[in-house]
Amino acid sequence: MNLFEDNKDWTKVLNPIIEKYSDRKHPLDYKNLYQLIIMVILSAQDSDANINKIAPSLFSTYPNLKSLTISNVDSLIPHISKVRNYSTKANWIIEIAQTLKEDQNIPMNLGDLIALKGIGRKSANVILREIKVPAEGIIADLHVIRVAPRIGLISETKDGNKVEKQLMQLLPKEIWGEIGMAISFLGREICRPTNPKCTICPIQNYCQYTLKTI
Repeated sequence: MNLFEDNKDWTKVLNPIIEKYSDRKHPLDYKNLYQLIIMVILSAQDSDANINKIAPSLFSTYPNLKSLTISNVDSLIPHISKVRNYSTKANWIIEIAQTLKEDQNIPMNLGDLIALKGIGRKSANVILREIKVPAEGIIADLHVIRVAPRIGLISETKDGNKVEKQLMQLLPKEIWGEIGMAISFLGREICRPTNPKCTICPIQNYCQYTLKTI
């Protein structure tokens, strides 16, 4: 069931969470585009908090892509060994560095980003949102995958690409850039997996979950 099927003014319905979170930086504590792209790759199937913890040492040793081009996987691994799937990610990072060579060559569009190893649509959408370029898709992280069906926006699926596709079909393009991260923050802070804080939710009056439980 789509709770909003008769309401076409999606911007108005979701505007409270867009306003609440649109100026909020991603939880990854990056300092520049180079750090962002590396941290996004490392954060796949891991926590932002863990990546933030290992980042200072990593970037002290490897301050830019050029420094990675003269390194290798074996040298990089000790700096990211506490990250899940660190070996695979180390290979991706070294390959990206050897491909791009310099920070200024980091692409700023979806197609070129997802052509890089270790960067899928979700990661690319996060990067594009953070650097504030026009959105070409919608962030569909684990929080969005869980929360979007719960509030009644889309049908339930665990496939992030399918979630993104449903949201892109449903929502106007002018809110693509912020709505994914807004739903993600909502899921992190209010719409928790258990004991969601429905009474303080900015969109509680439209939420399918709230209407079912009150």
